[in-house]
Amino acid sequence: MTGVEMESYTIIQWLFFFYLYCFLGWCVESAYVSICSRKLTNRGFLRGPFLPLYGSGAIMMLVVSMPFRDNLFLVYLSGCVGATILEYITGVVMEKLFKVRYWDYSNQRFNFRGYICLGTTLSWGFLTVLMTEFLHVQVEKLLFLLPERLVSAATILLTVFLTADFVLSFKAAIDLRDLMVKMAKAKEELQAIQKRLDAIITSAGENIGSRREALVESMDELKLGIEGKLESLKTLGASRPSAYLESVKEELSELKTKYAVNVEMTKRLGVLRDFFQRHQLKGNPGMTSESYPEALEELKRQARQRKRGKKGTEQEQ
Repeated sequence: MTGVEMESYTIIQWLFFFYLYCFLGWCVESAYVSICSRKLTNRGFLRGPFLPLYGSGAIMMLVVSMPFRDNLFLVYLSGCVGATILEYITGVVMEKLFKVRYWDYSNQRFNFRGYICLGTTLSWGFLTVLMTEFLHVQVEKLLFLLPERLVSAATILLTVFLTADFVLSFKAAIDLRDLMVKMAKAKEELQAIQKRLDAIITSAGENIGSRREALVESMDELKLGIEGKLESLKTLGASRPSAYLESVKEELSELKTKYAVNVEMTKRLGVLRDFFQRHQLKGNPGMTSESYPEALEELKRQARQRKRGKKGTEQEQ
């Protein structure tokens, strides 16, 4: 254990440890993701080089292991339980707030709802032993080697910086959630247009194209299908006028206008102008959404295209 009783740490010292472990966690996580994806990745929720989950986890490990500091097995066990609870609560709260998962263990064995899994739980225990018996001992020595005023000044500056970063990142995550909701609503309206066009085609006694029983899943296919039906109905009305088609002429015009409005809306919603929003998507390549999977993938695609387009422009210059 550490040379100084943890109960004697000041608030500034606890914050210093928290920020340091946030940074170390970011280094490990970003390096791992960068190696796996073979490209540099600024991992995490925040824009800056900090991962609050790791900082919170490290502090939690130190706190829950305090009563068991003389029993290595209980230190391990407390780390398993405490970190798993923290990871589960964090995952649930973030998904409830933002409608996305920043990590997902659904493909791992012995997972619970994708938020936690046995393998990670066991790893948390080993990390707790490593933290309390080795790493934190060195970090504590570093802290007490530094001038107290320097530590206080650095901690206060980091507090201001991270607070601002968190506020902006939180707003970006909320904005992304709202974008996904609006994109899903726009798709529902397009599906309603498609269903009504199918009904008009059926009533006209025609079989234009390959009418599907189930609604298409892809937004691009949905748009192409609607455009094809509108064009075919226009051609049919010109070549073989009928009383029925004449009676729904005004409705068809309204459907066409509604379709154009929704297409323009989806284009506008997919354009990410906020770099905090783009970081949320690029810094979390494994991000998933059960509620709005297609909207999230579309936003990811827009972020990738914007990055490629920016690189191309820079090369031309």
